[in-house]
Amino acid sequence: MSPRTQPLQPPFPKFAQDQFDRLMPPGVAPLNLFTTLAADERLFGRFMAGGLLDPGHLTLRQREIVIDRITARCSSEYEWGVHTSLFAERVGLTQLQIVSLVHGGADDPCWTADDERVLIRICDQLEQTCSLDADLWAKARAHLSVAAMTEVLMLCGFYRTVSYLTNGLDIALEPWAARFPQAPPR
Repeated sequence: MSPRTQPLQPPFPKFAQDQFDRLMPPGVAPLNLFTTLAADERLFGRFMAGGLLDPGHLTLRQREIVIDRITARCSSEYEWGVHTSLFAERVGLTQLQIVSLVHGGADDPCWTADDERVLIRICDQLEQTCSLDADLWAKARAHLSVAAMTEVLMLCGFYRTVSYLTNGLDIALEPWAARFPQAPPR
């Protein structure tokens, strides 16, 4: 498939270049998602204002488990691949956990921490129902503050939106980003 809209090409307008300089490591080209959205200054600004990649109420590992799971559940290979490539090793996700986030579930033996299993269950329930039942909320609250729970809800919603954008616009996969792994034999 080819992208449904063309990303901006350099030289970028100042509003976009300033954001790219802030977000991207030196020498790394801006993501296709960013250059695509930067074609409209207003939409780009609104998108950038909604991000949750700053230090928050979750550990970096918890945040990445949520992002990887929800983007996998939404079939956003683009965003899943970007986050997996940039953060999986840094947060200590094993290959089995990476595969599980795409093809498995919270009960897979690779998940031994209760808080991580509950995060996966939250992502799954939100993706299916757009809500959390009282039982899952109570289980999550045993590990997470209300502020952390609110952040999880926001992350899931934001990355569901990102998935809509990457899938709906057929944004080209980053050449360096991971691809969805094959499902393990059952």
